Amino acid sequence: MKPDHSKAPVLDALAHHRRARSASFTPPGHKQGSGVDARVAEVLGTDVFAADVLVMSGLDDRRMSGDIIAEAEALMADAVGAENAFFSTCGSSLSVKSAMLAVAGPHERLLVSRNAHKSVVAGLVIAGIEPVWVHPRWDAGMHLAHPPGPEEVAEAFDRAPDAKGMLLISPTAYGTSADIRGIAEVCHARGRPLVVDEAWGAHYPWHPDLPTWAMDAGADVCVTSVHKMGAGLEQASVFHHQGDLVDPDVLRQREDLLGTTSPSVLIYAALDGWRRQMAEQGSALLGATLDLAGQLREGIARLTGLTPLGGAELTGPQLAFGYDPLMVVTDVSGLGTSGYAAADWLRRHRQTNVGLADHRRIVTQLTHGDSGGSCLDLMDALTELVKQRGHLPPPAEVRLPSPTGLEQENVMLPRDAYFGPVEQVPAEDAVGRIAAETASPYPPGVPVLAPGERIDREAVDYLRSGVAAGMFVPDAVDKSMRTVRVVAGNNQNMMGD
Repeated sequence: MKPDHSKAPVLDALAHHRRARSASFTPPGHKQGSGVDARVAEVLGTDVFAADVLVMSGLDDRRMSGDIIAEAEALMADAVGAENAFFSTCGSSLSVKSAMLAVAGPHERLLVSRNAHKSVVAGLVIAGIEPVWVHPRWDAGMHLAHPPGPEEVAEAFDRAPDAKGMLLISPTAYGTSADIRGIAEVCHARGRPLVVDEAWGAHYPWHPDLPTWAMDAGADVCVTSVHKMGAGLEQASVFHHQGDLVDPDVLRQREDLLGTTSPSVLIYAALDGWRRQMAEQGSALLGATLDLAGQLREGIARLTGLTPLGGAELTGPQLAFGYDPLMVVTDVSGLGTSGYAAADWLRRHRQTNVGLADHRRIVTQLTHGDSGGSCLDLMDALTELVKQRGHLPPPAEVRLPSPTGLEQENVMLPRDAYFGPVEQVPAEDAVGRIAAETASPYPPGVPVLAPGERIDREAVDYLRSGVAAGMFVPDAVDKSMRTVRVVAGNNQNMMGD
């Protein structure tokens, strides 16, 4: 019997709970809003607290016999063609760690594309996994890293035939994606699973003109952040599973190990409702959004000094395999300024926030929540930005690294470097030492330094000059990058020693 996608089990149970006016002598302590300060309720609204209930002995009974969450996860899996789906209320940062720990364990090796998010590096630290870095495809002209291709993954397996699998990040925060099908074939030929961190691609299953989503391309596990391009609340994530190369029971067990015992019903409910919305209307909604993105690019192209980048510029041999048109990447260097300065001006003067800025670009993402009105507002803001040519701050020099400067030698287990004796040294003195912290320009949050890597001069110069130009590095102990945390003294136990 085909599942009924007009149902939303979590939302239905929540509506029933509210109608029943149940008396709760359990957390949360605000008692569905009755204990909330009126000043808080004025800002957040009373409905938020009324819907903030426990899953166990709240939404469901103490034995979870209603299988409310399980039914919602099964509907999600069916809607996107996966065998299993697991909801996470701790974001894809937790979901990707769960997937990693289901594939590899302490002192085992895992192929990881080096343009991984900082949450992946955190997973390496937590699990004691040894990364085998897979080289991304580097566009030296635009200074952009794209996901690796099948050739790079095959070469990494040749270097590390004992690797337990591959963790691929696709798409990037710039919307560029990998040949997932080709990479899956490389992995499966060796009997190894492919895990895809597809955080920016939760909308892919719902429209044919978007990049092929990881499950359709043969991935074994796919992690999505529904709050990024879908209608989930912040921290809403789903990881999907298929095949027999990753045990779904182990996957759920790893999520239970890392996840919260107090999951948010609000996040579950939004995930459930988004699945229903996409199953019923996703193709039409995303089709309209794709049309808006095309019109937006045409409008930006008419503004002197702004250059929209798309598939023609970002995809091709040794570049990205695919591109998501809903990620509108705009080069602002023609205005004689940086992406950092452009983003700051848009926020300060037009109350317009962009998702990502770098030394020469801004990225504005469109979702099915956008409209002709929101795109017109964005065009108006960009038009005003263009009028500021000559008044915007010139771009500060960022000492951009070469591809090899971003691929530092991994000489120590990330866990050993992170948890061992450390010291804080001047950045100049950190060159040649082993990093004991991550340093990730954010967004997109891809570490330039990762624990266990020998620090290269180019990486230090890039971080220091980048911070001076407006880059934000939130995870470094010293966010100014004047000093760097490194492995102390002679406590440098090399891998394989």
